[in-house]
Amino acid sequence: MNIINLIRIALNAMKRNKFRAFLTMLGVIIGVASVIAMLAIGQGSKESIREQISSMGTNMIIVHPGEEKRGGVMMGNNSAQSLETKDLKAIKENCPSVSAVSPEVNSGGQVVFGANNWPTTIYGGNENYTYIKKIELESGRLFTAQEIKSAAKVCLIGQTVVNNLFGENTDPVGEIIRFKKIPFKIIGVLGEKGQNTFGQDQDDLLLAPYTTVQKRITATTFYRTILASAITEEDVEPATAEIEAALRTSHKLRDSADNDFNIRTQQELVSTFSSVSDVMLVLLGAIATISLLVGGIGIMNIMYVSVTERTREIGLRMAIGGKSKYILMQFLYESILLSITGGIIGISLGIGAAYMVKNLMGWPTIVTSDSILLSFLFCSFIGIFFGWYPARKASALDPINALRHE
Repeated sequence: MNIINLIRIALNAMKRNKFRAFLTMLGVIIGVASVIAMLAIGQGSKESIREQISSMGTNMIIVHPGEEKRGGVMMGNNSAQSLETKDLKAIKENCPSVSAVSPEVNSGGQVVFGANNWPTTIYGGNENYTYIKKIELESGRLFTAQEIKSAAKVCLIGQTVVNNLFGENTDPVGEIIRFKKIPFKIIGVLGEKGQNTFGQDQDDLLLAPYTTVQKRITATTFYRTILASAITEEDVEPATAEIEAALRTSHKLRDSADNDFNIRTQQELVSTFSSVSDVMLVLLGAIATISLLVGGIGIMNIMYVSVTERTREIGLRMAIGGKSKYILMQFLYESILLSITGGIIGISLGIGAAYMVKNLMGWPTIVTSDSILLSFLFCSFIGIFFGWYPARKASALDPINALRHE
């Protein structure tokens, strides 16, 4: 008996009980569709996080002040004042793998224009700040080195501030706003970036020269952070080592002393979130796979019923010369056909569900060829694994007892 005849017999058996065959396949359909959709959501979330972090600059290096100790008690990063002008100069002069460096200071408060006000944060940096943080300029200009030196009261504003103070589709360049009662002239509008990975609005900010923020708002001489950009992504690791060496020298730390600063890179953040996303991806896939296993158990159950119902048919085939291996193959093909048919339908539904989630709910989804291939191979395995034992039982029946079966 050739394969075509075995497939034809399996199809005829399915046609005799169409509704039962559909219900049997339904478990596999739901299982495969769940696997495809869940993995698409997980993969989409992973890539979305990676892109958002990368949009902030994958070669960006962030230096934070270390935790300060007083009487053996950690005072936290906010109490530390270890980053100063000499550190900025040390990085510029001693770190050849660094292409740009900028201090960063900030302060929260109300920004006012006329009768409108909005709570926001003002950030201070130098002329390299927008380059390091990958911030585009929509209109106007950036502040100059002379404006930084003179602590000029100029600023650039984000789209969220523009919308809340001036209304949408307006260009406020040249207007005067007040932040903590200090007047600032708007010289530019920043391009829209949206929310970051942590849900923070990246367009809700003012950007001014760091000297202006230090002298007129925070009344400090130290920096909250120092931002640096490696020449390329491959230079991030050597640049980090160079910055560490430069700051240890600047802070006159002994070889045995711990750093009084912390260095973080965007690549570390990408790696951390990727690891978390991978765990979630495996978890989602495992949950969806359980429903596929339940579908396989359903196939096994219905094949047992089919063997019992067709015992006399099996006995008759054996009586006229049918070999046990052909009986086994007949039921095994039927099980595989149920599983593969359900898998194909499930793959189609899973892809459709992934696109519906993306278009209706706005969640990022990515359907990969690997997830489709994995689902198809797994449902084929399910058909063989759960169909083997009932098929083996059918092939082992005694022809005489099978013919006597009522």
